[in-house]
Amino acid sequence: MADVSNSLKRPHPDDDLYNAQKKPRSNHGSPAPTTNGAPGAKPDINKIMAEARAKAAAVAARLQSTRSGSSSASPSPLPGPSHSPSPAPPASKAAGGMSKIEQLKARVAAATNRSNAALQQRTASPIPAFQQSQLDEGPSRARGGLDVGLHPALLGDVGQDNRAVRAKSAMLPKFATTMANKRTESAIPQMETAKNKIQLDLSGPSLEETKNNPYYDTSLSIQPMARQSRQLIFNQKGKYIQQANALRRQAALEQMKKRIAESSRRAGIDEDLDTDKAFLVPAPPDIEWWDEALVNEKSYDGIEDPSTLKLDSEDSIVTIYVQHPVLLEPPQDKKMPPPKPMYLTPKEQAKLRRQRRAADLKEQQAKIRLGLEPPPPPKVKKSNLMRVLGEEAVKDPTAVEARVNREIAERAEKHGQTNEERKLTKEQRLEKLAANQENDSAKGIFCTVYKIDNLSNGRHRFKISKNAEQSALTGVCILHPKLSLVVVEGGQHSINFYKKLMLNRIDWTENSAPYSVKEGNREALANWLEPEDESGALKDLTLNKCTLIWEGELKARAFRKWGSRVCETDAEAREVLSRAKMDNFWTQAKSMK
Repeated sequence: MADVSNSLKRPHPDDDLYNAQKKPRSNHGSPAPTTNGAPGAKPDINKIMAEARAKAAAVAARLQSTRSGSSSASPSPLPGPSHSPSPAPPASKAAGGMSKIEQLKARVAAATNRSNAALQQRTASPIPAFQQSQLDEGPSRARGGLDVGLHPALLGDVGQDNRAVRAKSAMLPKFATTMANKRTESAIPQMETAKNKIQLDLSGPSLEETKNNPYYDTSLSIQPMARQSRQLIFNQKGKYIQQANALRRQAALEQMKKRIAESSRRAGIDEDLDTDKAFLVPAPPDIEWWDEALVNEKSYDGIEDPSTLKLDSEDSIVTIYVQHPVLLEPPQDKKMPPPKPMYLTPKEQAKLRRQRRAADLKEQQAKIRLGLEPPPPPKVKKSNLMRVLGEEAVKDPTAVEARVNREIAERAEKHGQTNEERKLTKEQRLEKLAANQENDSAKGIFCTVYKIDNLSNGRHRFKISKNAEQSALTGVCILHPKLSLVVVEGGQHSINFYKKLMLNRIDWTENSAPYSVKEGNREALANWLEPEDESGALKDLTLNKCTLIWEGELKARAFRKWGSRVCETDAEAREVLSRAKMDNFWTQAKSMK
């Protein structure tokens, strides 16, 4: 164990074993070349000693000249760590023959060179006191038994000071920040020496800083406001008297409104005079209306007394009978279509007709047998003439033929007369049509809205209005220079008929010559409704079309009748539709392309 520790222990420089194992190295860290290329050759000791004495003499002369002319000479630049003289190489194996006195002299010369370099560094540039003390205490001194100085990277107090200052100045922002937090390098020594004299700068940034700073918020610059003294304000004479009179007038007006409302309520006028109080919750009455017939008094004060109640008396509304509510027909049943009859084939229809006619014939024969009706005359035709009138036809065939033709004509005339009697008159047809349309609209009100690009053709306007009136449809046709809007409402059958008319039957690209218009017609006053342009030629309607923009079911009719309105502006069109709460259709029509 002892052998191992002795082998790992670093030997002393004076030991012969150390000199035998230690290899001399150059300043660059590589092994020093041997003299004359021989590994075992001994160096020239006299030459080495001469060089050492020359270096010591040069150092001594330089120190003497520095001490004498340091005040007049200019300071030399501070040598960096890399320019500091390197320590003398340790004694090599070849220096084993040198005496200890010569080795000590060489070491003294090397130490003298290092002290001279440190002195030049201190006199070249002023260093702060705390850094100078650290340098004097020995950062550059030898810290080991080999008299080796510290690495330049470890001397950070001096070398890194300038780098830290440059890095801090580079990290400062190029725009203005909060002035209280901004500290420049020039202010650091001043703050360290005179902290009590520096005050916080509360003034805002300059105009140039606010322009160059894109993140500056002008709302944060709060300027102190000057305090203004409040002046004495005296009340005018009679101020509070006027306020009191106004309160009295307001109270009198409220009392008068109450009296008018009470009198109108007694007279049965159901009218809200004060719209502001319509939303207020009224106070509960003394007695509810459904309890007035059960209590003799006008309040609930005597409800605990059985004599004041009208429950078992003859005039009481409480009886043994139960009043059932009136049954109402469901609204959806009105829209249900009637059940369709059973579909029959042509053979089945012919069979039913034969059976019905046979039953009618039997009934007529029974009446004839009973003498209720006279027997009908024989129906003689030219085909059965000889079979029915055999002898008469033979005796006078001309008279019989004339008689048969006369009977045929009478039967034809009677048939035509019966048909005319069975046919409905014009008034009856209109009544029947109106009844069917009313029944159709009773099942539900449907509405359709159409947008037409151009209605300058008078025939188109006539067809739109006439078919709407004949179909018992209500609505409006708005004529506008840019577009036209048609709103119709009515029964489902009439709406379907009108929809086919607008989308299929009318040719909107057709244009015709103008026709005579009655005097006073407002449509004739609008120039943009004429089918001809300023030059007298018919307008081109090849791109004209009709578009269905909305269809649906309504709760009730919004228009009382059909009509057309000429609107020069959008405001007029919206006003017409706003009465029926359909002004949104105009916006929808204008937004459609």
